[in-house]
Amino acid sequence: MIESRGELFVTSKLWCSDVHPHRVLPALQDTLQKLGLEYLDLYLIHHPVSMKPAGSFVLPFNKSDLLPMDFKSVWEAMEECHKLGLTKNIGVSNFSVKKLQQLLLTAKIHPAVNQVKMSPLWQQKKLRKFCEEKGIHVTAYSPLGAKGTLWGTDQVMECEILKEIAKAKGKTLAQVCLRWVYEQGVSVLVKSFNEERMRENLDIFGWKLSSEESQKIDQIPQRRAYVGLVFVSDAGPFKSVEELWDGEI
Repeated sequence: MIESRGELFVTSKLWCSDVHPHRVLPALQDTLQKLGLEYLDLYLIHHPVSMKPAGSFVLPFNKSDLLPMDFKSVWEAMEECHKLGLTKNIGVSNFSVKKLQQLLLTAKIHPAVNQVKMSPLWQQKKLRKFCEEKGIHVTAYSPLGAKGTLWGTDQVMECEILKEIAKAKGKTLAQVCLRWVYEQGVSVLVKSFNEERMRENLDIFGWKLSSEESQKIDQIPQRRAYVGLVFVSDAGPFKSVEELWDGEI
């Protein structure tokens, strides 16, 4: 039973249509009102791209709404939200090394978190190394592949190497994935509406992967499952997948 606000860590994100300097604060205030909270623990920029203010919140959206993000001014507005005490921490999501470097050129407050898609099949080694050097914590979303979503795939849950490790370990494949992420020093976000699976997802402590098992996972061929084609447009700020992720594919 939750007895106080201090027991919760609440995170929300700034959607692309609000990634404009004058819309950041009102968007956060609107979020707080809807949640009935006085502050967030973490507020993230959802993607390193803006959309026209009337842009859709639903994927897929009209690519003609895509606009380049004003990194300096938008981040200054995020910093103002922090200074006002409306969020304890500010951060980003889906930012590559290059885009983090661009943001850090003018940032007075470094992002506390970069929330990115990460799994044994997309380990984000370059990005994690950079974030560690800059004191930016990495959070992994969709560590199990997010099958059945617009950004998901079944490749993780069908990986033979992970199946073999799970069988030998007496664990589920999901538990092996989540334990691997945890052992990388990365916080993990996993979603389920199934109570039994929720319990399984929490049962990743009290055991660990062997060095041999970790090495096998380390050697899994890497492939970005979510390429973000919805953000790629000839008329938009990113004209190719390579530009969107800065070659980190």
